[in-house]
Amino acid sequence: MAITSRSRLRAVGGVALLSATSLVLAACSSSTPSSDEGTSPAADAQSSAPLTLELGSLLPQTGSLSFLDAPMEGGVGLAVQEVNEANAGITINYTATDEGDTDTKAFETSIERLRSAGVTAMVGAASSGVSKIILDGNIAAGILTVSPSNTSPDFTTWDDQGLYFRTAPSDFLQGEVLGNLIAEDGHKTLGIIYQNDAYGTGLDAQIKETFEAAGGQVVAQASFNVGDTTFDAQVAQVTAANPDAVVVVSFAQFVTIAPLLVNAGVTGDQLYMVDGNTTDYSASSKTPITVSLEGAQGTIPGPALEDDFQSRLQDFWTGKGNDKIATFTYAGESYDAVTLIALSALAAKSVKGADIAGKMQEVSGGSGDGTPCTSFADCAKIINDGGVADYDGYSGKVTFDENGDPQGASIGIYKYGADNTITRTN
Repeated sequence: MAITSRSRLRAVGGVALLSATSLVLAACSSSTPSSDEGTSPAADAQSSAPLTLELGSLLPQTGSLSFLDAPMEGGVGLAVQEVNEANAGITINYTATDEGDTDTKAFETSIERLRSAGVTAMVGAASSGVSKIILDGNIAAGILTVSPSNTSPDFTTWDDQGLYFRTAPSDFLQGEVLGNLIAEDGHKTLGIIYQNDAYGTGLDAQIKETFEAAGGQVVAQASFNVGDTTFDAQVAQVTAANPDAVVVVSFAQFVTIAPLLVNAGVTGDQLYMVDGNTTDYSASSKTPITVSLEGAQGTIPGPALEDDFQSRLQDFWTGKGNDKIATFTYAGESYDAVTLIALSALAAKSVKGADIAGKMQEVSGGSGDGTPCTSFADCAKIINDGGVADYDGYSGKVTFDENGDPQGASIGIYKYGADNTITRTN
């Protein structure tokens, strides 16, 4: 694979923009198949028959990312319900399974269950590390894989035969926004505690590069493994360097790390976080932290959610007997993943993984000259009337490029109040 130019990213005021022409890949096997190539004779035979899509999900019901399960599972489930209620020529049979994490390895059993069930499209995994383990097997099985939250830059050039997409942006964008935010807040030195996996190392590298390009200095970096339960050594290493600010790149381990940092003298306004650990830590949450995080800031990809999406999602989720969703991290991205898969199947007149993949760029507005639309029902009507739909969803305009990456994205900045809840500030 020849990379003819490097991606150029620009982060302004917490919004990261990736130019559609900034990354040009030549002879790249991960490019999305064209809509003509992606439509098989079998698809033509199905053109007048209703479609039934076998869809699976691999999301963190347990493990270090389990706090993301409610918004992600809720987003997928709501989208499946609304696609089926639209009665637009496609019905989804949905199978949800547990991802766990790279330590518990629940995904090993789950992914075999999905493949045995004959799914042709899958939402997940949430973790970049898990996706790296299961993706090649999905490709070999012809399964379209769409992750709502994979952020590792490695997926841009993965040899995926056009069968991998993500509705969340690369860590390049989040790392750049966070690094610039820390510098703009006036901090000159920085310590980073990060987990040693695809997610953690990617963000660590981009935060460091951006912060130092802005004139700061990273004075300490300490890593840990996903299965670790004690972090005294990492906290001691970082605080010994007496940085102006500390970034923690982690998942649920933050519940243990945060009190250690605060007790070592790091105040809330010196503490920065990422999407893997920016969530509600109030006394009423499932993951309360008793020390004050007031003034701490974190980043989460995605625009501010509009219209009645949050209330629809809460009604759906609690209607299934679940507790209310506390934060909506990657809910929109999960909803959009399902909607885009369903629209692509409708456009391809096929539920075969490769055929659906061949329409993903088109229905997102990344190719063709589609008519903008913001719901499955409206987009499906355009397709069924013989037009081309351009879906703009809750994760943004999406607009997949030839590598399955969203071409532009916004990064939200969140700040903690005295009660350890978060509020978006941009």
